[in-house]
Amino acid sequence: MLNDLESSPLNPAEKMLLRFIDKVNQDSHRITAADLEPLRAQGWTDEQLFYAITVCALFNFYNRWIDATGVHALSDEAHREGGKRSAATGYVRK
Repeated sequence: MLNDLESSPLNPAEKMLLRFIDKVNQDSHRITAADLEPLRAQGWTDEQLFYAITVCALFNFYNRWIDATGVHALSDEAHREGGKRSAATGYVRK
């Protein structure tokens, strides 16, 4: 999916959402209400779109904050372990 969204097994609605999120990453200043209408037509609710935009924006914020403050990057192993933890329990920490 990361290398070739269009030939991935995702359904058309999911592909459309990821294309939109790419626009959020690359050209957010050019997003208009018209960009949201095709997503709604595919069945995405305003709440789901808000959540997707928020997650994208927060990851952008975190990455910029980390880059600007000089926080050291996690090792590949730490990323793998974090991915396993997130896959098993989501982002909720107890």
